[in-house]
Amino acid sequence: MSEPPLVVVADPIDRAAFERLRAGPCRVVDASADPAALPGHLAEATALIVRSRTKVTAELLRAAPSLTLIARAGVGVDNVDMVAAAQRGIRVVNAPAAATTSVAELTVALALLLVRGLVPTIVATKAGRWERGAHGRELAGKTVGFIGYGRIAREVARRLEPFGTATIAYDPYVTTSGDRTEIVPWEAVLQRADLLSLHAALTSENRHLLDARAFAQMKPGAFLLNVARGPLVDEAALLAALKSGRLAGAALDVFEVEPPMNRELLELPNVIATPHIGAMTAEGQGRAGAEIVDEVLRAVRGEPLRSLVPPPGGRP
Repeated sequence: MSEPPLVVVADPIDRAAFERLRAGPCRVVDASADPAALPGHLAEATALIVRSRTKVTAELLRAAPSLTLIARAGVGVDNVDMVAAAQRGIRVVNAPAAATTSVAELTVALALLLVRGLVPTIVATKAGRWERGAHGRELAGKTVGFIGYGRIAREVARRLEPFGTATIAYDPYVTTSGDRTEIVPWEAVLQRADLLSLHAALTSENRHLLDARAFAQMKPGAFLLNVARGPLVDEAALLAALKSGRLAGAALDVFEVEPPMNRELLELPNVIATPHIGAMTAEGQGRAGAEIVDEVLRAVRGEPLRSLVPPPGGRP
């Protein structure tokens, strides 16, 4: 009798989801404690579970000759070489809705902190300074622009509505929003937004989508918020726009290089920086683990998969 299929867990996932996987009709190896040893566990693996830490490169795939499934416990698959996977016929699945609420809530929280200028005030008060007087702005009456208008951006727009904001969005794949958000051209979202929020997936074509030229088109005194992917923003150009006063501030949960290396950017008082924690709530991680384990167990049982990520240039 042949052995059950082997599933390798490369990055930590929710514990309850992991135990449910172990109880399934498969063998499970937890390789999350020692990333350097991962290739040695892949010789017999049929499925590989990753989060964002593990980079599924063509070289790593060569260590896994039996692999048929890559399961990303999260949304973005920019850490997976989708071309190499497609060439091998390896299916890729993700957990597209798991982090929606967590990331949307962080976006709103950062927007409020940023526009009101609260972080320097909090730091000053805790340091014993009592700096009162006119401070920051209101969200009410402001225009929030989205670059990318998918599931998360829509949830942010819904949460911002009670604050009295107007919302506009640029998304080359969306022609009508189906809600109160106005879909506008690229130049319009840059020129009209008081706060520009990034929610686009990272591709080879949109690296440095926000560059010096884009910042020059933005509304003077606007704010930038990025909870999507760091390389969407040219950080050198962002630093210049902030230092010149073209932009009033930025809130960044993601960076070109993580952990970030640009200390000058991080140390600006009008920059809020968090360590890529958009999806890192207990609830978000629980959903991601549960959804991805569901998909892996479906694959093991030979059942149809529900969250296939299309290969480059095609359909799943």
